[in-house]
Amino acid sequence: MPEPDLPDSIALNVADWTETNAQFTDANAEKAWAPQEVSWGVFQVLEADIGSPLGDVSGLDVVELGCGTAYFSAQLAYRGAKPVGVDPTPAQLDTARRMMESAGVAFPLVEAPAERVPLPDASFDLAVSEFGASLWADPALWVPEAARLLRPSGRLVFLTNSFISYLCGIDEGGTSETLQRPQFGAYRMHWPGETGIEYHLAHGDWIDLLRASGFEIERLIEVKAPPEAQAHEFYDYVKPEWAWKWPCEEIWVARLARRSY
Repeated sequence: MPEPDLPDSIALNVADWTETNAQFTDANAEKAWAPQEVSWGVFQVLEADIGSPLGDVSGLDVVELGCGTAYFSAQLAYRGAKPVGVDPTPAQLDTARRMMESAGVAFPLVEAPAERVPLPDASFDLAVSEFGASLWADPALWVPEAARLLRPSGRLVFLTNSFISYLCGIDEGGTSETLQRPQFGAYRMHWPGETGIEYHLAHGDWIDLLRASGFEIERLIEVKAPPEAQAHEFYDYVKPEWAWKWPCEEIWVARLARRSY
């Protein structure tokens, strides 16, 4: 359970992802864990098609913040990385352990929120999040925590919803071609009818937070759905037709320039 000085969004998101695991992620874990090209986001944009933001991960100590069922860490492990998955949801981690036995690959899993990770300082070369902490954890807490966990010149690579998709998100579900909410004041979002809490930052706020946490920003990749994209069977809030016109997701690539604590 979260400690008193941690946000209530942790418990709410654990409840949300326990339900999502039962509805979708557990049943689809085998497909997600199968060795395949590394891809990003709901439309599975290939890493190689967006300039390989991760680069060569062989031999790297990697921490995945908000790993869920740890399929992304598994793909990195297949490529020679030494991942550690961190997630606060027991049901998701149970699925990850089941898949480790099935896939014959194993790496440590830590039950903890990304806002406070019980791992030593300067333990990793790379921190990643693909719709994990990047969307569901409080950025004011998890980004400095990522910096603490990284060695000097370590890299942070994370994917989250694009800010334009948040601005155009429809409360009842789906994504509009017109703005639905103001940019100023964006941060914590509780969509009507949903249990979980998301976090959305404007680009200027991401830049300020990353720099304040000791990072130098190397890239911002605004993700476009590939031409062959089909609507996702579960995460259908954005359609390919929309994501061919505007970025549905964004990937931030940053490098730790100095110690920030």
